[in-house]
Amino acid sequence: MAKKTKRFLYRVFCGFVLGLSVFAPGFSGSFLAIVLGIYRDILRIASNPFKQLKANILFCIPLGIGAAASAVLFVLGFNYLFQRFEKATLLLFIGLIAGNLPEIVKQARRCGFKKRYLIGGACAFAAALALAVLAPVSVTAENMQAGLPLLALGGLAGGAAALVPGMSVSMILILLGVYGPLLNAAQSFLQLDFTFLLPFGLFGLCALAGLMLASRGIKAIFDRIPGFANAMVFGFMAGSLGGVLWQALRMADESFTWALGGVMLAAGLGVSMLFVLLGRSMEKLEKAEKAEKNEQQG
Repeated sequence: MAKKTKRFLYRVFCGFVLGLSVFAPGFSGSFLAIVLGIYRDILRIASNPFKQLKANILFCIPLGIGAAASAVLFVLGFNYLFQRFEKATLLLFIGLIAGNLPEIVKQARRCGFKKRYLIGGACAFAAALALAVLAPVSVTAENMQAGLPLLALGGLAGGAAALVPGMSVSMILILLGVYGPLLNAAQSFLQLDFTFLLPFGLFGLCALAGLMLASRGIKAIFDRIPGFANAMVFGFMAGSLGGVLWQALRMADESFTWALGGVMLAAGLGVSMLFVLLGRSMEKLEKAEKAEKNEQQG
C-alpha cells in the first residue's frame, strides 16, 4: 500500500476515534490524539488554521470523514449500548483509559519529569475527578434539556476542553446539560429531520471558537514546559479513570453482569493497546519520511 494511501486511511481511523470523544463519556479524544501521533498537528492547525491552509485542509479531510462515521456508529450503536448495558459500557471506557496510562508515563519521562510537576498533575487529577463526580448518573438523552445560550456555552467549553489531554468533552456537556440535545440533534440528522439544525450549528460554531481560543495557550505550554504538560495529561487521565469508575460503581443497572463487564473491560484494554501500537508505527513512518526528505535536500 502506498504511503499516501496508508496515511490517509490512518487519519480516517484517527478521525473516527476523535469523533467518539464528543459522544462517549470518559473518552478523551485529545489524549488518544497524542497516542496516535496527531495531537501536535491538530494543535498547530487550531492555533493558526490559515497558515499552510491547503496542507491543513488536506490533513483535516480524512479526520472529518472518520469523525462523521463515528458519529453515525455512536448514534446507532453506542447509544443502544448505553441504554441497554450502560454500566458495562462504562467499563469499556475504563479499559480504554487505563491501557494508555503507561504510555503517558513514558512520554513524561522523555520530556524531563521534575517533582514540582506533581502539583500540576494533582490539580488536573482533582479537576477531572470532580467533573465526573458532579455529572449526573445517567447519560441518556431523555433527562436533559438546554436552551440556545446554554448550547453556546457548552460549545465554547467543549471546544476548549477538546484540546486538554485526558479531559472528556462529553463529561463537560453532561455537566452543563447539553449532551441530550446534541444526541437528539444527531439522531434527527440521521432521520433527515432538520429540526435541530440551528442548535446543532450554533454549538458547532461555538465549539470551533473555543478550540481556536484555547489552542495557542495549550500549544505554548507543550512547547515551553513539555514535562509539566505531560504531568498534567497524566493527572487528567487518572482523574478521568477514577471518575468513570465512580460513575460505574454508583450506577444501578439491572442488566449488568460481571461477565459482561469483564468482556467490555478487556475489549477496552485491547483497543487502547492497539492505539498505542498504531501510534508508534505511524511515528516511525513520519520519522522515516523526514529522514528521506533531509537526505534529498542534502
